[in-house]
Amino acid sequence: MSAPLADRIRPKTLDDVVGQEHILAKGKPLRRIIESGNVPNMIFYGSSGVGKTTVARIIAENCNMSLHKLNGTNASISDIKDIVSQIGSFGTENGILLYLDEIQYLNKKQQQSLLEYIENGDITLIASTTENPYFAVYNAVISRSTVFEFRPVSAEGLIPAIRRAFRIMGGDMNKNIIADDDIIKTIAYNCGGDVRKAVNTAELAVMCGDISEDNITVTADSLSILAQRSNMRYDRDGDMHYDILSAFHKSVRGSDENAALHYAARLIEAGDILPLCRRLLCIASEDVGLAYPQAIVITKACVDSALQLGLPEAKLPIAEAVVLLATAPKSNSAYMAMNNAIEDLKNCDRLEFPRHLQNKHFDGQGAETVGQNYLYPHNYKNNYVRQQYLPDAIKDHVYYKFGNNKQEQAALQYRMKILKDL
Repeated sequence: MSAPLADRIRPKTLDDVVGQEHILAKGKPLRRIIESGNVPNMIFYGSSGVGKTTVARIIAENCNMSLHKLNGTNASISDIKDIVSQIGSFGTENGILLYLDEIQYLNKKQQQSLLEYIENGDITLIASTTENPYFAVYNAVISRSTVFEFRPVSAEGLIPAIRRAFRIMGGDMNKNIIADDDIIKTIAYNCGGDVRKAVNTAELAVMCGDISEDNITVTADSLSILAQRSNMRYDRDGDMHYDILSAFHKSVRGSDENAALHYAARLIEAGDILPLCRRLLCIASEDVGLAYPQAIVITKACVDSALQLGLPEAKLPIAEAVVLLATAPKSNSAYMAMNNAIEDLKNCDRLEFPRHLQNKHFDGQGAETVGQNYLYPHNYKNNYVRQQYLPDAIKDHVYYKFGNNKQEQAALQYRMKILKDL
């Protein structure tokens, strides 16, 4: 049984790797490290199909170290101990290179078992992960490693890999693969920067192509079926999930309703509406806030409706909430005020309540101040009276600043009127 096409066309040299010019082009950091021959502990981070495993294999196959490979999905402590036991044995004079794929699946104890050996240089670790290593990898491993981010490959960058796939398949099948430029571009632009997905799509397109005596012609009709959803890169538990939510939130905050609808649609198509609903409620208070206080009420109604309806009808109230929040006036004054208040709690020593705010109705003997002396605002004009509410140490601190919008400016004018009437 032949290996998958994606493995058969895997690059053998750095020059054959598509994309990642920011770290692999001539003179770039990772390339210089690889060419120096002194391989440090490294972690490759990025989405699937962008070359992490390929580059790690190129490094491993071109060094003089004893190579061992593990995958975090099935590796155990005993596997790691077996590798450690070979330190100092014949063939490991130049050290051991451990290529650990999907390191995020190893638990903390498993990762800790490597620390002593990667620190003293007996083992050099090259690990890859599809998740943010600063969340998924044990901090002590991170501190002993250099992290390189692998980015999705551009559509133009995928084209050489697709052409190479067709060329290799043609040789394997002893056929001439006919695929015009539009076919190749369609595959490239519908694979979300994933080289492996692009190659697999090319392979399936050939298998579904029109076969003649000498040729296989890739048709647009068969390709449209194969590629119609291939650009939906989404991992509900991975970084892509949080990237889409972040892009959505920032688009609403930036009052770009079209971009907000785009990212919301991606979440809806993935069936992931609960995080979207939570984010809508957050935006209503954090970014629209007091500029339009009714936004949180309307958004809550839309979210409740969406969760009750379920998909596909949930998209209707969600769309209403997205457009409402994106086009509403914005104010983060309340959000910032709360952050400022919390910052005081972190930075100030113990803060005593003003005596007149405490829930006390009896003064002990020797008390400097007798009587609570609380002033009841409703007994005064405009239901307001000056008195101290903050603790003494921060009595003059100001957390909230009225936002520059109609709603908050009206509240400011009311406040100024009250103060003027005192």
